[in-house]
Amino acid sequence: MKKIILSIDGMTCSACSNGLEKYLNKQNGIINANVNLVMSNASIEYDEKLLTIDKIEEFVKQAGFKSLGEFKEIKTENKSKSEKIKLIIFTILAIILMYISMGHMINLPTLEIVNPHTNGLNYAIALLLLTIAFMVYGYDILKNGYKNLIHKTPNMDTLVGIGVISSFLYSLYGMYMIIKGHHEYTMNLYFESAAIVIYFIKIGRYLDSISKDKTKEAISKLVTITPETAVIKIDGIEKQVTLDEINKGDIVISKPGEKIAVDGEIISGKAHLDESFITGESKPVSKEIGNKVIAGSMNYDGYIEYKAERIGKESTISEIVKLVIEASNTKAPIAKIADTVSGYFVPSVIIIAIITFIIYLITGQNFSEAISTFVTILVVACPCSLGLATPLAIVVSEGLCANNGILVKKSEILENAQKINTIVFDKTGTLTYGKLKIAEIFNYSNMKDEELLQLVASLESKSTHPIGKAFMDYAEEKKISMLEVEQFENIAGHGIVGKIGKEEIIAGNAKILEKYQVTNLHIEDEKKLAEKGNSVIYVVKGKDIIALIGVNDIVRENVKKIIDILNKNNIQTIMLTGDNENTAEKIAKEIGITTVISNVLPAEKADTIKKLKEENKFVMMCGDGINDSPALANSDIGVSVNSGTDIAMDSSDVILIRNDLNSIIKLISISKKTLRNIKQNLFWAFFYNCLMIPIAIGLLKPFGISINPMIASIAMVISSITVILNASRLRKMKFV
Repeated sequence: MKKIILSIDGMTCSACSNGLEKYLNKQNGIINANVNLVMSNASIEYDEKLLTIDKIEEFVKQAGFKSLGEFKEIKTENKSKSEKIKLIIFTILAIILMYISMGHMINLPTLEIVNPHTNGLNYAIALLLLTIAFMVYGYDILKNGYKNLIHKTPNMDTLVGIGVISSFLYSLYGMYMIIKGHHEYTMNLYFESAAIVIYFIKIGRYLDSISKDKTKEAISKLVTITPETAVIKIDGIEKQVTLDEINKGDIVISKPGEKIAVDGEIISGKAHLDESFITGESKPVSKEIGNKVIAGSMNYDGYIEYKAERIGKESTISEIVKLVIEASNTKAPIAKIADTVSGYFVPSVIIIAIITFIIYLITGQNFSEAISTFVTILVVACPCSLGLATPLAIVVSEGLCANNGILVKKSEILENAQKINTIVFDKTGTLTYGKLKIAEIFNYSNMKDEELLQLVASLESKSTHPIGKAFMDYAEEKKISMLEVEQFENIAGHGIVGKIGKEEIIAGNAKILEKYQVTNLHIEDEKKLAEKGNSVIYVVKGKDIIALIGVNDIVRENVKKIIDILNKNNIQTIMLTGDNENTAEKIAKEIGITTVISNVLPAEKADTIKKLKEENKFVMMCGDGINDSPALANSDIGVSVNSGTDIAMDSSDVILIRNDLNSIIKLISISKKTLRNIKQNLFWAFFYNCLMIPIAIGLLKPFGISINPMIASIAMVISSITVILNASRLRKMKFV
């Protein structure tokens, strides 16, 4: 199975995106397709044994749209000078058209040459010529409407196209009758309706595109973090290249005031780098030889040379952009409801318009009144605002999350996070910094402490657990050399085993003693270590415990405040850890967590999550992604506290790239406001259609309330602008 994101041209409303999505999902070989109206792209999972990209692009064409190739970057449409000039020209033409067609109705001075009462044919010709100009201007609308009707995916353009063509053809008939001498048809021409509808649709599209670009701004900023060019060093000679020309292993140069071009490792020099866009740390970080650098970081004050390691799509920032784009291409449950409604809406409107047209004729209304009502219904009911209601809010919120160091992998999380009533936290690396250090040693062997630690550090050097790093840091500080380890084995949730020389050495928690049937004769010493908040490492040789080593950690700076906020919001907090009970209870009491589940294996963590869900709790699991994968996968929302450079390896629903637990509160807040915003958008979109369609049909004419196609097109634009402005409010969301 492969996945590709294609840029799509020609989508104008939700009926377009829904129609394309349905069409793609029907095709053999396509596993799943999601089409994003706001981002103008389609995320497609397909069987590469059955399909090629060319074939998929052919499907897009068959559905009435155009593929612009693989989606590579977030593009905002620069409004060209010619486009603005066109809009100005047609604004002037629209004023002239309205003056000619309606000036006489409000007693404005009328040019005799186009006076409808004295020169009806000239009047009709003038309107015809101006309307033809507008139809050329709106050719893309008419063309798309026709194509989508042919492909059985009628959309907004279809409604507008049918209405405009109907008005135009009827007006041509009226003009023919004027030529034949029936001058009463002069007052029954609807050329201006066809022209002005196109004009207002064009204005609406122009405003929509500007608003969509602003919607994508937060995500677009991520792309501009990295520089466009960099300087590499080849055989001592500096050469400026584009980022695409940098290869793995190249030596890249960064001078003060320049941005880091790719992820890499410093091989020469020293500098302070601003990595706040990833870490959230406002102060510049000192970097020297051996330290990693992240693409997009700003070099404040030093000259460094670094070896390129992760380039192009592999870089941290590219991974972030990719995740955000993919998330915006998933659909929240509420969006699927809106899409379903939109899918049935356009055909229903066409049917309503036809039935109304027939009823008008049957009841004796004149043909011109019937055709005007038919066109008005089609134009006023265009579902543009309905189609924008959900995706606009989702894209704004995705960008807001990304700017706050929260990577949401599926947009449904933005709907569901506000339901959370239970949050389960892993301890080490989540509630604590995970920067463990050796605090105390009880040595029961005949070895010196340094010899004992050399043994354990050599074994731990093969592990990726934070505890292993504590021993490695100690060995590095004390300049202790590593011994050769053979037959190494990592026993998840227990510890590690390996042979050093002829001896098998075991290091782990209390569960490893049970597994290897080792008797603990040092319970009092164990209690002493645990009471001080240490995690206890048991070191075993043969069947004897040769040492207890206390390793402790530092609780994250703002954890107590965060737990307090969650508790006040009636969200239950639970600590779930493989550590011993005494250590876990001590830290939990310190930060305000009352429920502690300790001494659990990774698989048992997953079982705990399942039990909580069986109690009808909506559970978020927050872990460091190392031993917590089963629990993260089984929770309603899995949140990984991780470093930016490990993004690609993480499998949770949400990644906190700044390692800041306050982001959980921000996520829940964004979720609540996003869902509220979507509901508001959907209300206004449905309210608009529920209000305007009956008026367009003419049900309120007895009360003196009616509209024509021109007013209908203005109302449609106002409806879309209302939804756009409401969704845009999310960009101004403030956090305490």
